[in-house]
Amino acid sequence: MVEYTYADGTKLLSECRHQQHTWQSVTEHAHGSLGNCDISAAAITPKKGEAWRSRLEGSDPYQVEHDVLFAAIRNDTAHNEAEYGAHSTMTAILGRMATYTGKIVTWDDAINSKLSLWPAELDWKAQPPTLPDASGLYAIPTPGVTHAF
Repeated sequence: MVEYTYADGTKLLSECRHQQHTWQSVTEHAHGSLGNCDISAAAITPKKGEAWRSRLEGSDPYQVEHDVLFAAIRNDTAHNEAEYGAHSTMTAILGRMATYTGKIVTWDDAINSKLSLWPAELDWKAQPPTLPDASGLYAIPTPGVTHAF
């Protein structure tokens, strides 16, 4: 579970679990001064006024993003989500750093981290920086022990 806190005080809670034989969930919740949002359920609950829920039940967000991209290609319109994608990816990396280390990680900590998960060289025969042990298991990140920056 990661709690992201933004400069204006808005909080986003993102949680997931991928352990065998346990309840598994991947959800995001945003909390702000005007209410909260269960992003995964497409529902907004304001502190004042009526709750709102998307009526687009059953639409696959991955298909929708492809539909938008293909429409832009067909209509020759600009469609550039590179910056959005870069920020989203860095946010996920920051969250992984926080959960693996058990520490508060700022955007600057994450951006300036020297952590690299790339092989030393880019080659088909290159070894990744982490390898499984003799039993085929990888080291488990341990909060308070694992370092990421």
